[in-house]
Amino acid sequence: MIYALLVIASIIFAILAFRTQRLIASALWLAGVSALVSIMCYLLGAYAVAVIELSVGAGLVTVLFVFAISIAGEEGKVTRSVIPIALAGGVVIVALALLGWLTLPITAVYPPVSEVALPDMIWNQRSLDVFVQIVLVFAGVLGLLGLLAEAKAPLKHSVADEYAQKRDRELEALHEQSLEKETI
Repeated sequence: MIYALLVIASIIFAILAFRTQRLIASALWLAGVSALVSIMCYLLGAYAVAVIELSVGAGLVTVLFVFAISIAGEEGKVTRSVIPIALAGGVVIVALALLGWLTLPITAVYPPVSEVALPDMIWNQRSLDVFVQIVLVFAGVLGLLGLLAEAKAPLKHSVADEYAQKRDRELEALHEQSLEKETI
């Protein structure tokens, strides 16, 4: 029963994050989703994943979103997505396929953790946890790219050219001043 409530609340928070007009409110709803997912992972016995989800998903990613929003501003202008829809859909399908494959029952018997090497434990026994962490990191990076992406016009002049022109004008002004002083 508690799992169903957590899943329903997570879905509601995710929908609210998507539907809200203000970016800050959306970031906070997403933090709520991460917190609920963290609670669910903890209750399922994935303590390390729960801690990482809470710290990365609800903590770090939320802080980065708020930081990006404060830098980019909270404009209501709708811009074209940085990521093509076909690519985003493909990534979602691959992620769901991998999640399904990794959650299938495993019939292999693993030795006790103390006898298993760390790489073997990470890539074979905890592959679902690692996969979830990879998805979370990429989701945070793509979210930041989407928040910070702007259609910028190309520079007409480089900064170096503008600085050189300013320097030349200042040198000409100094030269003219020195010529005026010599004539006086």
